[in-house]
Amino acid sequence: MSRHTLSVLVEDQPGVLARISALFSRRGFNIDSLAVGPTELPGISRMTIVVNVEELPLEQVTKQLNKLVNVLKIVELEPESAVQRELLVVKVRADMENRHHVVETINLFGGKVIDVSPETVTIEATGGRDKLEALLKVLEPYGIKELVQSGMVAMGRGARSITDRSLRPAERSA
Repeated sequence: MSRHTLSVLVEDQPGVLARISALFSRRGFNIDSLAVGPTELPGISRMTIVVNVEELPLEQVTKQLNKLVNVLKIVELEPESAVQRELLVVKVRADMENRHHVVETINLFGGKVIDVSPETVTIEATGGRDKLEALLKVLEPYGIKELVQSGMVAMGRGARSITDRSLRPAERSA
């Protein structure tokens, strides 16, 4: 099994997310990460889907995705030719005694304090999965009270855009 990141352009319509996730579910694939949001084009959303599967079953699912009416384009993003990021928001125990150490740690990882209380600090950090896991490991001894992590968002590097080519239905199977 290998990790694959799909960037999928879809019409911004009710039920699209459910149909796409159901397609993966019917095939017995677990989605590791899923992020959906608007694009620069009105009425079109981008889904970033991360799955652990073999090449051939992934190709079959991609072909089935292309048949869905609301799917406009699918691109598999290779890690070396894509920018990939996740967002982590974490609340850490940080009393006056250890707050300085917690904030110093956060700064080392390029994080940012977004809320402070007498007993905790809440931070945000962005980066790849490895970086965020390393940050959590370092913060763990202080006591993690709560955390939320987004799914991965990704796009290809360089000047080319996923929307450079037309998205008309006749060209969707490309």
